[in-house]
Amino acid sequence: MSQSAGSVSAAGGVAPAISELEARTVRKVTLRLIPFLIVCYFVAYLDRVNVGFAALQMNQDLGLSAAMYGFGAGVFFLAYFVFEVPSNIFLDRFGARKWIARIMFSWGILSGLMAFIPGIARSTGLGNEHTFYAIRVLLGIAEAGFFPGIIFYLTLWFPAVYRARIIGYFMAAIPLSSVIGAPISGMLLDMHGIAGMAGWQWMFIIEAAPAIVLSVVTFFYLTDRPKDATWLTEEERTWLASRIASEEAQRKKVAHFSIFQALVNPKVLALAVVYFGAVSTNYGVGFFLPQIVKGFGLTNAMTGLVTAIPYVVGTLGMIWYGRRSDRKQERRGHIAVALIIATSGIAISTLLPNPALKMLALSVSAFGVFSSLPVFWTLPTAFLSGASAAAGIAIINSIGNLAGFTGPYAMGWIRDRTGSYTGGLLSIAACGVVALIIVLMLGHDSKLERPPETDSGPKT
Repeated sequence: MSQSAGSVSAAGGVAPAISELEARTVRKVTLRLIPFLIVCYFVAYLDRVNVGFAALQMNQDLGLSAAMYGFGAGVFFLAYFVFEVPSNIFLDRFGARKWIARIMFSWGILSGLMAFIPGIARSTGLGNEHTFYAIRVLLGIAEAGFFPGIIFYLTLWFPAVYRARIIGYFMAAIPLSSVIGAPISGMLLDMHGIAGMAGWQWMFIIEAAPAIVLSVVTFFYLTDRPKDATWLTEEERTWLASRIASEEAQRKKVAHFSIFQALVNPKVLALAVVYFGAVSTNYGVGFFLPQIVKGFGLTNAMTGLVTAIPYVVGTLGMIWYGRRSDRKQERRGHIAVALIIATSGIAISTLLPNPALKMLALSVSAFGVFSSLPVFWTLPTAFLSGASAAAGIAIINSIGNLAGFTGPYAMGWIRDRTGSYTGGLLSIAACGVVALIIVLMLGHDSKLERPPETDSGPKT
């Protein structure tokens, strides 16, 4: 079987040549899984953060202050934190097909219920504020395990040398949800008054429907593991299953963790803090970006379009940077540079009153924020395997996503007390700096991401 020329590695050597079988198999798996998972995560992320657009009308209708809104937007992540690890362990036990379908169906129903907060509040006597909090908590429980479940699922299908780019493709759904979703959300707000409902209510209903439909598609479309992939040839299935198994065996030779050991491992916990800092720069800005842009004096529709600009930059950066990291087979330096760009952009934006310059700084920041994420996930997946990988990935994501609570709440609290977003933005930038320092201090064994010698390609 023919081989392509070897590529130069980050260390200056020549990486193993890629066989035609490997290239064909990875290409088929990528085309089969990644576009569908992007669509699923696009819907998930949009249903998680569309509350930022709803706030343009909802806060006034429900009588929510900036702090109340920030707490409600962020309390989702407290529930998410509690149920993340159990959900990922269940996914490993029951299979991705069934578990991810269950997650999507339940979050679609609950996201749609956001539209009916006033009616639920009246019928239960909870009031608008506490009904808002309660549904956000339930939404966090429902969606817990989706993202780390997919990250774990990808480790079952893609060898380590492909993971930064593959995770980058998948996670491009985050900025894409704002590139496409922001203008749509802005336009849906203009449905105000149709059938007696506000625009923000229509937005929640319409944007929840795809999750329910996709839950059914997921059940029939996804394949749990390579050995079950009837859409691959027998030769392709055998190669992929063997490669994934040999890489897992290689990791276990270096360190084999139980689920509990993975949950308390110092490196896993350090990575969780790093992810907390990276996520802070994303959610802290993202939940309030529509309100910051609206402050420029724009209409709802124009607010949606302008808000999308940083996410266009983030999408391009995420895809390009992940591919670059794989090509160089270098991780820590890529994450550090991306975090420097992210925190610098956020900090500089606070000094720029001009709307165009502020958006330019936030766009630069978005490049750094989103570029760091797919490369980050190559770190834990390089040394965790099996059920410990499911648990470790989940604990990192759950702790990291607590920033989804603290970031928006801090932004709202500081905004209420100072009348400005400057203090909140600077506090978020500081979290990114802490993440940067820890990344530079952590070690990373790049050998664990290379193909085992016995599986480096066909013998000649």
